[in-house]
Amino acid sequence: MEKIVMFTDGGSRGNPGPAAVGVWIETLGKKFGECIGKKTNNEAEYEALILGLQKTKVLLGKTKAKQSEIECFLDSELVVKQLTHKYKLKEERIQKYFIEIWNLMLDFGKVSFFHVPREKNKIADEMVNLALDEKEKQVSLNF
Repeated sequence: MEKIVMFTDGGSRGNPGPAAVGVWIETLGKKFGECIGKKTNNEAEYEALILGLQKTKVLLGKTKAKQSEIECFLDSELVVKQLTHKYKLKEERIQKYFIEIWNLMLDFGKVSFFHVPREKNKIADEMVNLALDEKEKQVSLNF
């Protein structure tokens, strides 16, 4: 089984506020960042993971994805503990993200979630900030 290593991060400037997601699929050498509107930090963390799993599936193709093990590294300890069933999901909007991730997991051979310190998630974090900075530039150019 091929192992794919992926780092994801989400953030908002304000909580809630303008938010973005960042993904670095280290094994495939691919980086993504995009704005996702007004969200909380936790929502952005979940949406980053969803984007990462979706992009990985597209890049690998359906057959290869099913034969791959995905290791997901996040700097959100809360999200990792929720996804590994150590914390309950009390908020309905977060439960919806959990279900979407659960369904995406079925597209892969195995998916694991790991917490890493923020310093070990610099590339995904950089993608979040680049997306937010770019959005701010566009907004300021429109005035």
